[in-house]
Amino acid sequence: MSSASTAPASPATASTAAASAFADVTASESALRRWLHGLPGVDAVGLEARAATLGTRSIKTTAKAYALDLAISMIDLTTLEGADTPGKVRSLCAKGANPDPSDRTTPQVAAICVYSDMAAVAKRALAAGGGERIKVASVATAFPSGRAALSVKLADTREAVAAGADEIDMVIDRGAFLAGGYGKVFDEIQAVKDACRRPAGGPTQAAGSGGGSAHLKVIFENGELSTYDNIRRASWLAMLAGADFIKTSTGKVAVNATLPGTLLMLEAVRDFRAATGTQIGVKPAGGIRTAKDAVRYLVVVNETAGPDWLSPDWFRFGASSLLNDLLMQRQKLSTGRYSGPDYVTVD
Repeated sequence: MSSASTAPASPATASTAAASAFADVTASESALRRWLHGLPGVDAVGLEARAATLGTRSIKTTAKAYALDLAISMIDLTTLEGADTPGKVRSLCAKGANPDPSDRTTPQVAAICVYSDMAAVAKRALAAGGGERIKVASVATAFPSGRAALSVKLADTREAVAAGADEIDMVIDRGAFLAGGYGKVFDEIQAVKDACRRPAGGPTQAAGSGGGSAHLKVIFENGELSTYDNIRRASWLAMLAGADFIKTSTGKVAVNATLPGTLLMLEAVRDFRAATGTQIGVKPAGGIRTAKDAVRYLVVVNETAGPDWLSPDWFRFGASSLLNDLLMQRQKLSTGRYSGPDYVTVD
């Protein structure tokens, strides 16, 4: 497939264009399986070597300042704990809207990511605290296991959307995928995509979101897919089913986001846009904790998918602790002194 740059399709026509381009592939489960298993095998050694090489690139001070601000603007600031409270969510929203009270030029984060029962709390807190443009992302579909009846997954999704979620982070059924049940996974993604449509009279979609639908991020849990070939297949399967973003992981397993896995997903979205004109976002999540890590990922984005993806609309970091290190590095660039963790709030 060609990697030539083309303008992405509008949200209204994107899924239609993709469906038309791959109508034969998605006509039946057997056709889908044949096509996915016909994708070129991944050269693991070459992939890891390229990721390692890109990860050693250094950037100068001016570019670093830009990269730090860009990374902050791409963060889905996340709390996904059983002990989450409305107070904790409100505090997280305040930090996302005003990450560094001592420097009002600090960008706001892209989204606040919470469980569905906290979506309304986050929506109200952002509206009251100057974060109206920040998205509310809600995990759904029996996160993090993905083990539930489809009716339960859809109810979870609809509840989050009705509460004001602008984005839904769904997790695929890895058991079904690994057993070769690609049709089941495909159908569930399509059904959840349909459930992302905002009901008439529901809360207003956040600025920049796609019309009357919450955007859908599809989580693979790369650490459980085991092979790069499976990550490539999952990427194409999710995009063919209508994902707006593809996401590496839940952050709840031992192996989460990695540079090679993310590079592979970026190659997939690049090639998908070349084939369909539809641009899909990528979100690595889990284990990205330092500004140095974030800059490495941005270099990989630029060198693999291209500068069109260097935007919160097309690339996100799922993180809870990354923001603090980005803020400390930003303060060091502006003052020449390393402030340390006592100068930022603990989430």
